[in-house]
Amino acid sequence: MFDIDKWKEIYATVRKHKLRTALTAFGVFWGIFMLIVLLGSGKGFENGIMQSIDISPRSVFMWTQRTSEPYMGLKPGRFIQLNTEDMQALREQVKGIAVLAPRNTIDGTVTRGLKNSTAFRIFGDYPDFFHLKKMEIIKGRFINQTDIDQRRKVCVIGEEVVNVLFAPDEDPIGQYIDIKGIFFKVVGIQRGLGTRGEDIREDRNTIYLPQTAMQQAFNQGNRVFWLAMLPKPGVPAAEIEQEAKKLLAQRHKVAPNDLKAFGSANVEEEFQRINGLFIGIAGFSWLVSLGTIIAGIIGVSNIMLIVVRERTKEIGIRKALGATPWSIISLIVQESIVITAVAGYIGLMCGIGLIELINYLLKKSNAESEFFANPEVNVSVALSALIMLIISGVLAGIIPAAKAATVNPVVALKDE
Repeated sequence: MFDIDKWKEIYATVRKHKLRTALTAFGVFWGIFMLIVLLGSGKGFENGIMQSIDISPRSVFMWTQRTSEPYMGLKPGRFIQLNTEDMQALREQVKGIAVLAPRNTIDGTVTRGLKNSTAFRIFGDYPDFFHLKKMEIIKGRFINQTDIDQRRKVCVIGEEVVNVLFAPDEDPIGQYIDIKGIFFKVVGIQRGLGTRGEDIREDRNTIYLPQTAMQQAFNQGNRVFWLAMLPKPGVPAAEIEQEAKKLLAQRHKVAPNDLKAFGSANVEEEFQRINGLFIGIAGFSWLVSLGTIIAGIIGVSNIMLIVVRERTKEIGIRKALGATPWSIISLIVQESIVITAVAGYIGLMCGIGLIELINYLLKKSNAESEFFANPEVNVSVALSALIMLIISGVLAGIIPAAKAATVNPVVALKDE
């Protein structure tokens, strides 16, 4: 039940000892403030790293190398060449694959009229590659299944390709570019969504062709240079990685224990390592901040012991007039909660305010980078901090309150 008289007493006590109360509450304030700032900064670091990565965090990339062991009468040192039939087998037999994107590439000069360049990267892809790489289609469209089926000579180009081969006021869509003597029609302009400088430059200089058209136009037959995969929800990337290697080894007569015949990169495992780093940073932030908060709670508890000592005679009079032990305990605990809650709330607001200010300045000055971007504080963290404040206030007041409840009225009235 709400008792206005108790709150008036708490206010009078705090007001009477303003400096002592402020110095005591500072420990709690600083602990919460540090927690919010450290967690917000850690989140900014995480956001910067995650935004700089422009591929799916669950993707697996595979390519072929030379065999290192003899098998079924075949000598080591053979180079394994993937093909279109391998891709069909993977789709049919590795049930955990959700997306399979085979990929080819070529080197060569790209020209249009008198303009030419050899700096562009040229890939032959399937439409599914759009699911693996963060990409924005600025104009037009990406490669579709009809392009694959009909081996259409179309292409999707990056922004730098547009700048080099086309006039500033010219619309590239529907125009043709010459790739190693073969003309391809521009159907789309793309922009990568990575934030790393190197990735941005590469995306702007990239040209995408339908893989089937590349195979036909540049005499690649049914060869596949390498492939990318995404697992179905709930399926670990490592599972489809191992199953794909096993199937390809069987199809190309590679020894089961030959670890060098196929190369792979499991992005999911790399992301797990990165997430482990972020969890470690968050844990360290909580550890440092909790240590400071505990020190603040101890300070509040000590002050409440002093308060109990100063008010021993008052407490004795209350008990002599019939005050119950619970009424004495609740008075001390409530005062402890008020000090910790107010100090912690101010620290929480100041920490959030500082993080928001940093975020505003970063965006205003365009200073976000691949290592730090959009620092923020999760709502769950703020709620956890508030709950922790209330618990801290109770813990800080329990010992002093218990001591107050055991005061003997007769002894208390004789106290000087």
